[in-house]
Amino acid sequence: MKIGVYISVFFILISGHLFAQSSLNRFLKPSDSLNPLHSNTVLISQASLATLTLAGLNQLWYAGYPKSSFKTVNDSKDWLQIDKLGHVFSSYQLGRLGANTLKWAGVSEKEQLLYGATLGLGFLTAVEVMDGFSEEWGFSWSDMAANTAGTGLYVAQELLWKEQRVLLKYSFHRTRFAEQRPNTLGNGLFEEFLKDYNGQTYWLSANINAFLNIKGIPNWLNLAFGYGADGMLTGNANELSFLNQNRTRQYYLSLDIDLSKIKTKSHVLKTIFDVLNVIKVPFPTVELNSIGRVKLHYIYF
Repeated sequence: MKIGVYISVFFILISGHLFAQSSLNRFLKPSDSLNPLHSNTVLISQASLATLTLAGLNQLWYAGYPKSSFKTVNDSKDWLQIDKLGHVFSSYQLGRLGANTLKWAGVSEKEQLLYGATLGLGFLTAVEVMDGFSEEWGFSWSDMAANTAGTGLYVAQELLWKEQRVLLKYSFHRTRFAEQRPNTLGNGLFEEFLKDYNGQTYWLSANINAFLNIKGIPNWLNLAFGYGADGMLTGNANELSFLNQNRTRQYYLSLDIDLSKIKTKSHVLKTIFDVLNVIKVPFPTVELNSIGRVKLHYIYF
C-alpha cells in the first residue's frame, strides 16, 4: 500500500511549504529577483523535510519488514492502475510545489524546472529504491514510469505554455469495501483516504478559456476528466479467489475550479489557494463505467 504513504508525504511537504512561508503578506510576495533569505528558507525547508521524511519512512514503515537484496517487481496490473495514477499525482504535485517555492524565492525559470519541478521525481525515486531492498515490495519500473509522467506533465506545460493549463487533481469518497478488508484498505477515515483505492479519483482538470477563450465563461472554470475504479479488495484479481470482486473501471466528466485563476491581491490567499488547488472541487458529474452503465452524480467527491 505504498501509494498511501506517497500521498501522505505529499500533504506533509505541502503543509510544510505553507508553514515555512511567513503569514505576512509581504513575505509571501514572490521575489522579482533572487532573494537569498527566501531561497535559503526554501532549500533548508525542503532538504530538512525530505530527509526527515525518508528517515521516518525507513524507521516507521520499512523497519517492520525484512530486508532483501535489491529486486524488481511487475505490479503494472495491480489495482486497475489507480495506484499508478497516485504516483503520477504525487510526482506532479511535488514538482509543482518545488517549482513554485523557487519562483517565490526569485530563482530563474530554468532553475525552477531543473531543481524544483524534479523534486517529486527525485524523492519518489529514493523511496522506490528503498522498496527495492524490502522483502515485502520491490523496485517497480511501472511506478518509475508513472513518477516520470507526473514530472513530465508539469515540465512540458511550462515549456510549452509558461503555465499549467491542465491540472492534476484528487478527490475521495468513502466506500463499503474498506470495512471488508480494513487491514488492506484502511480502518477509519484517515487510513481509507490513503489506502482505499475504490474511493480515489484522479482528474485532469483543463482550463476552458486557456484553450477556447469563450466569452462569458469565467477564467477560473475548468472541464475535468476523471478516472476511478470499484470493487477491488485485492491488488490483483487472482489474489484470494474466494473473495467476490466485481472490478470495474469508472470514467468521469465534470466541472472544476482552478483556484489559481481567482483574482486577489492577497498573497496569503494566493498561497492558500495554491495548497487547496490539489483537490477537485465537487460538482455534478457524469460517470461511464467499464460495464457500459451511465450514472449521474448530483455532487461527486
